[in-house]
Amino acid sequence: MFDIGFSELIVVFIVGLLILGPERLPHAAKTAGLWVRKIRRSINSVQREINAQLDQEELQRKLDLNNQRIMQETPASNSPDVIQNTITPLPESAMTKDEPEVSQDASVEASEQVQATAQPNEADNKSVTG
Repeated sequence: MFDIGFSELIVVFIVGLLILGPERLPHAAKTAGLWVRKIRRSINSVQREINAQLDQEELQRKLDLNNQRIMQETPASNSPDVIQNTITPLPESAMTKDEPEVSQDASVEASEQVQATAQPNEADNKSVTG
């Protein structure tokens, strides 16, 4: 990290011993070591985050290139609708019509059933009043 040689460390140690004295020098060295450790951890954390972000961007770029290559190789007949129909085939009648039509007979029968369930039977009325 720092380009400090052994002789320079000895000079720093002697100056620290003269300035701080033998009582405070161990505490100062311990505190300096803690600060250096915290700084190294912070720098390593930032480097890991940057590398992870770069890896993610590289993977995304490769994925985009791969998708573009696949889309260029795929014939035009394989549109999303054709692919979807291949996966879950639709009946031929649904493929020819845009919207399903409901016959009038079926809608009349459905409305008659709703009305029949809404009106009570005459036999039920006689047994209650009778």
